[in-house]
Amino acid sequence: MEKLGINLGFLVVQTINFLIILLVLKVWVYTPLQKALKKRREAIDKGLEDARVAAEARENAERDAAGILAEAQNNAAQLIRDAKEKAEVAGREVKAGVEADIARTRREAVVEVERERERVLGEIRTNVASLAIAAAQKLIGEALDEKRQHELVAEFFSGIKGGKVTILEGNELKGQKAEVVSALPLTAEEQKVIHGEMLSKLGESAAIDFNVDPKLLGGLLVRVGDTVIDGSVAGQIQNLRDTLE
Repeated sequence: MEKLGINLGFLVVQTINFLIILLVLKVWVYTPLQKALKKRREAIDKGLEDARVAAEARENAERDAAGILAEAQNNAAQLIRDAKEKAEVAGREVKAGVEADIARTRREAVVEVERERERVLGEIRTNVASLAIAAAQKLIGEALDEKRQHELVAEFFSGIKGGKVTILEGNELKGQKAEVVSALPLTAEEQKVIHGEMLSKLGESAAIDFNVDPKLLGGLLVRVGDTVIDGSVAGQIQNLRDTLE
């Protein structure tokens, strides 16, 4: 070894020193450094995992938030639609109520007008009877049987003579509904007589309506389905006019 220029003792000492230094480095530097690096790597890995979990949580939160927002928007839209439909229904109900009130008021007004019309026409009938009797008495210059004259006027307007409805005699009628039209309102007793005779021809289940049309002048007009029996004064005048032409 000496020939090679190597001092064995020095080499041994240097080797021992190197091993000591290596041991010291391993114990006091390398091992702590590995541990530190390991902890650092674990911390980084944990940080990355936490970041990944946080990112997933954020994505889930964003997705949940988007779903909640969409659901809220849908619910809001549905609430708006429901409110609009309810408003429309309420509006239609209010409109229907107003229209029903208007229709009812109109019907009541029509009924009231018809009632007043019949009352006035009833008074006219009474006045016509009185005027006819007075005119007849003045014309012949003597007093007439006033009771008989009233009966004649009643026959003129009601078409009832001797307790019978003259225009119904000899006529066959079929139907479930009939209309009796007079020039002026009939009395309750006259309607009772006419009603009874109509039912005897049509059957007890038939419906009889009484109406007033001053254009008839006098007498009665009866409609049963397509059948019309015209015993009115206006009808007789028209027949006479047609005959003369």
